[in-house]
Amino acid sequence: MGRDAAYLQPRRAMSGTLPRRPIGRIGLSVPCLGFGAAPLGNLYRAVSDQAARDALDTALDAGLTYVDTAPYYGFGLSERRVGDAVRSRPDTVISTKVGRLLEPVAGGMPLAEERYGYRSPMPFEPVFDYSYDGVLRSHEDSLQRLGLARIDILYVHDIDSATHGASHPARLDQLVAGGGIRALRRLREEGSIGAIGVGVNEIDICLDLMDRIELDVILLAGRYTLLEQGALDLLFPRCLANNISVVIGGPYNSGILATGTLPPTPHYNYAPAPAVIVERVRKLQQICAAHDVLLGAAALQFVLAHPVVASVIPGLSNVDEVRETVARAQAPIPQALWAELKAEGLLHPQAPVPD
Repeated sequence: MGRDAAYLQPRRAMSGTLPRRPIGRIGLSVPCLGFGAAPLGNLYRAVSDQAARDALDTALDAGLTYVDTAPYYGFGLSERRVGDAVRSRPDTVISTKVGRLLEPVAGGMPLAEERYGYRSPMPFEPVFDYSYDGVLRSHEDSLQRLGLARIDILYVHDIDSATHGASHPARLDQLVAGGGIRALRRLREEGSIGAIGVGVNEIDICLDLMDRIELDVILLAGRYTLLEQGALDLLFPRCLANNISVVIGGPYNSGILATGTLPPTPHYNYAPAPAVIVERVRKLQQICAAHDVLLGAAALQFVLAHPVVASVIPGLSNVDEVRETVARAQAPIPQALWAELKAEGLLHPQAPVPD
């Protein structure tokens, strides 16, 4: 059965190893643990085609049957690798993104070894475009790279002030007045996509867009973690009230909640971690160690305790990382750990914690 036929059937877990949670009210569900495919675009380091395929096959066999990718991830490389792995697995939920078009690099021009953090050989340059035509073209191009007839979730990528700076109002105007939102609605009404979402690293733009478009899901990267719980104040209550699901990206805050504070310099929010963050993580790490719990396990399981969270999608690049992630998700954690973290002021007092 092909994907375009399979999406009409009830969703089911392939192995039954991971619980599934709904995305809004649209009849789509995802496993609570998914696969973030940015590293498969050669983020910061090269990943071979075989290593990428092995990682995806291992994850899908383990029940991580939600895979998130984007045109920006390796300038088409991640989407191509993901498509090759999932094309024969119709139960896999796929999300990708719009907001950047990939334009061919001028003929013959040499590619830098690393561009925007990606060590990708793909000869394309990302160009921002949130307009009506840009959204439709991006969606069509992604279908071609993935080799699929339909995309389950389509996110608007990086439509935030941190990405665009002074150009943010103009980019937002492209999406709103320029017809980007209208294009997303059209794709959903036609059945070309299942859900509309936004994938960002900021909370404020989520609140803004909730007033402009009927979102099904928000992919929030790095802003609800063991380090940060600001989303509890306004965003998550509004999501619950409006039946908008949340997918958590960046559960390790760019690495520091996975590696801890050991050298080399740990990364937080895509940059070397400042001293105040390093000290906070050191305290988290000490309490976790006292309860015989790995920091990464606590970070992964914490975010899943909130009822608005449908899935968490750490970035994965090889088989060992997949297996380590599954082990972290299943590791036993005593209630005393969460109680101590709250008593020490390291967790928001109202933050839900795992049972």
